[in-house]
Amino acid sequence: MMQVSFTSLFHYSRVRNIDIARPSAHNHRFVTIIRLYLRSVFPLTHCSGASDNLAGPPEGGRAVMSLRVLISGAGIAGSTLAYWLARHGCTVTLVELAAGRRSSGSPVDVKGPSVDVVERMGILPDLRAVATRVNRLVFVDAEGRDRGSFRMKTFQGSAGDREVEIARADLAAILLSAAGENVRTLWADTITELTQTGDGVRVCFRHAEPERFDLVVGADGLHSTVRRLAFAPEEDVIRHLDMYVASVLVDRPIRDEHHVVMFNTPGRAFSVHPASGTAVAAFMFRRRAVAGLDHRDTAAHKRLLAEAFTGRLGRFERYLDLAMATDDLYFDSISRLQPPRWSTGRVTLVGDAASCLSLFGDGSTLAIAGAHTLAEELARTPDDLPAALDRYERRHRVLVKPRLRGYRIGAMLLVPGTRATLVLRDAIARLSGR
Repeated sequence: MMQVSFTSLFHYSRVRNIDIARPSAHNHRFVTIIRLYLRSVFPLTHCSGASDNLAGPPEGGRAVMSLRVLISGAGIAGSTLAYWLARHGCTVTLVELAAGRRSSGSPVDVKGPSVDVVERMGILPDLRAVATRVNRLVFVDAEGRDRGSFRMKTFQGSAGDREVEIARADLAAILLSAAGENVRTLWADTITELTQTGDGVRVCFRHAEPERFDLVVGADGLHSTVRRLAFAPEEDVIRHLDMYVASVLVDRPIRDEHHVVMFNTPGRAFSVHPASGTAVAAFMFRRRAVAGLDHRDTAAHKRLLAEAFTGRLGRFERYLDLAMATDDLYFDSISRLQPPRWSTGRVTLVGDAASCLSLFGDGSTLAIAGAHTLAEELARTPDDLPAALDRYERRHRVLVKPRLRGYRIGAMLLVPGTRATLVLRDAIARLSGR
């Protein structure tokens, strides 16, 4: 996969005497390089071995497994896995800390190999019915004047026009509904203790009575309880990438349902996404890791957000006021999660709990694809869990690894750290938007 850095693009423009601020119709070669660069920023193509066999278990139809499986987390990965395991005959329990289904959330993508998975689940029409209608990302100055734009098709994966952008909560709800009554869900509860024995895992909950399961799956996100209890403390496996992100629901988009609008200053990005009914404002900023910051400390989050953006948003300052006033602010570090292994005994991880690069929206795609791969491998050898879990990890890492490598280029696109890279990004956007 070809990747072209901002530095090499800038060098090429100087060597060829190209004015990137005023691109002419004669700069076709430079435009071609830019387009190759854009394709390299968010590639999510089908990887051999990642999720090749979507037909499920081999001949003879649906495999029947007698496994009792507990999944922690009723989000995208957990709900997808619950569907496929129940379909294969497992007795599935979901435990979710939230009291019920969330009603909002930032838009995420269903793209690349995950499109085939949801199509086989029969829910692609449901996703399309509530999908966003965004077709362009527009960069503006402090007064809202256009600086350049990208067509959203620039970021498509291998499934092309079949791909969907949808609110995270809508996606999770549709996935969970697909599992139907075959899955038991424990809302407003969480795991407090895991004890592995020779033939299972004894699980203690905050509220429910202890139970024994054949397999426990952590699908509970970046700050996974299962990973902390069974693998390692969070600080041992999460690497902060010197950037933070916050988001809040707002009353209306800046333009219309077709445009995401983004305003940048060096090291900061503000955007409003129209979503599919309730717009979402997002704030990203570069900053070294804050020692001891608790991901649940909303007051500390608002202080950091105010320090980064107060007086720097031009005509968009009111959105910061909304973030300061809300009781429902999402805030977290942009982090890279790389535990050395995803399984230990009868406990395994999937989705962001296993491998996360929390920035570009591909987490949902990887969560769906990974959950399907895990279910598929368990169905192949339900009596040999270690072998199934090993195959799952080897296959899905093939899909995950390229995404982890592309972070820095994507970060320069969305949150340029210097004035020079911001000017160059806008020039690229002007050329791309033609």
